[in-house]
Amino acid sequence: MSRALFSLNPDLARLRSDGYFMRIQGSLLVMLEVPYVDAQRQVRFGTLVSNLDLAGDRTRKPETHVMHWDGDFPCNADGAPLQGISHAAPNSDLGHGLKARYSFSSKPSDLGYPNYYDKMSTYATIVSGPAAVLQPGISPRVFRGGDEDDEASVFNYLDTASSRVGIGALTSKLEQEVVAIIGLGGTGGYILDFVAKAPVKQIRLFDADDFLSHNAFRAPGAPSLEELRDAPKKVHHLKGIYERMHRGIVAHPVEMKEETLGLLDGVTFAFLSMDAGEEKRAVVAKLEALDVSFIDVGMGLELTNGSLGGILRVTTSTPAKRDHVHQGRISFAGGGGRDVYASNIQVADLNALNACLAVVKWKKLRGFYRDLELEHQTTYTTDGGMLLNGDQS
Repeated sequence: MSRALFSLNPDLARLRSDGYFMRIQGSLLVMLEVPYVDAQRQVRFGTLVSNLDLAGDRTRKPETHVMHWDGDFPCNADGAPLQGISHAAPNSDLGHGLKARYSFSSKPSDLGYPNYYDKMSTYATIVSGPAAVLQPGISPRVFRGGDEDDEASVFNYLDTASSRVGIGALTSKLEQEVVAIIGLGGTGGYILDFVAKAPVKQIRLFDADDFLSHNAFRAPGAPSLEELRDAPKKVHHLKGIYERMHRGIVAHPVEMKEETLGLLDGVTFAFLSMDAGEEKRAVVAKLEALDVSFIDVGMGLELTNGSLGGILRVTTSTPAKRDHVHQGRISFAGGGGRDVYASNIQVADLNALNACLAVVKWKKLRGFYRDLELEHQTTYTTDGGMLLNGDQS
């Protein structure tokens, strides 16, 4: 991806052709070996890091003139700080192995920088100018670094959302995950939608059912009439959508039986969005044997006096706490009674909400979101919008 970006975009290509030591790490544009003067009037080298705004694989006009800097604060040749560019001292972890000790602000005009060549070369000139006074001939144009291997990515295009808001280090906490989504009905499809936007290593999909007309009204996306006529497997239909973005999706159009449980080997987390029954009991036993954390989702709805009401449930099981799972929090018995959700009722909004609650909890377990209560059971009641947590570890 990085090689393609440098070859497809004139502003990035010019940075390299002019000799700047450029890299793309994650979704950040990086200039290395930029000489500067420290407070002791010594020439040292630092790194300039910029957010990268893209439309697919084409650069856009930089949205911000702010630049990150990894190094001591640069000074004039006399050791006085370059206060004209002082912006903040974030000491932030940018993710992808990059850190920023400071950030700079040097806006050329109200219109900002027209392209990344102007932005990166301007900052390089400002920072390195005093170093050339003390050491004539030194320059950030080192003519090196044009043939590096592309950084492996699970995405088909760069995730510029994380770098834009500075959460690359948080997002990287999810990079080693191998996530299983078992059951791709209403809620499972939305779980996939959210997980596919995270840099997890692999997403394994499990569901043996066909994708039919009634599924179209409870799943993310909008299939065409022609797609519905083909009656694809749910896992193949959804993989076809999300592999446009995420490369690590594996589809398993199988039922979860003793002979297929081995497909769960190697997962690091699982979402269960499947009907109650012995199949679910077997999946839970397998995940517990693997010492894997998982989240089971479900909902119960009733049609009373002409309106629907009910409860959404998110049950979390971790190696630190599993007892509640076998004390009634998860049902393994089939049969719905008055539960109209079991009849494939179309409540995509509740499916999406159930998926949101589950994915947020997964990210809390992985340290992406703050988790102070350590709850392992969450319910949402539609009447009154009541959200309750329980089974804290």
